[in-house]
Amino acid sequence: MADSAHVLVPTLGRPREDEALAYALETFPDAEITLLAVVTPLDAPLSEGGVLERSEERTTTARASAEEVLESVTDSTDSTDPAAVDRVRIETTEGRPGTVVPQYASEKGVDHVVIYGSRSGSTGFLRRFLGRGIAATVVERTARPVTVL
Repeated sequence: MADSAHVLVPTLGRPREDEALAYALETFPDAEITLLAVVTPLDAPLSEGGVLERSEERTTTARASAEEVLESVTDSTDSTDPAAVDRVRIETTEGRPGTVVPQYASEKGVDHVVIYGSRSGSTGFLRRFLGRGIAATVVERTARPVTVL
């Protein structure tokens, strides 16, 4: 796996996403890494609808969250070379993660996607209510290898 040149790590402002970035930094030591902060549209199911009404504010908040993920990894991981952060670029986009992550990967020539799956074991009512997990949708729609943590 270590030969990937461009690795995408999407962030949605959820807990433990720093684990996906730490994994990408360790597993792909020479790769350029894009930390993609995805802002879910206000009309999406279970979005943060109305909490921050203006798209500009929501985008700023998403970017700040991605910066916190990067800072968390650099502060807490002894094995991560401090120079590794120079390989990480933060970008933001708005849309449904299951759509924009595969689209970004295709358009930007991403070689590998690393994503943290937060509900991989959901069943029954919860799965019907929440729908497919974002990580499962990304795996299904992405033409590149995807690692789900």
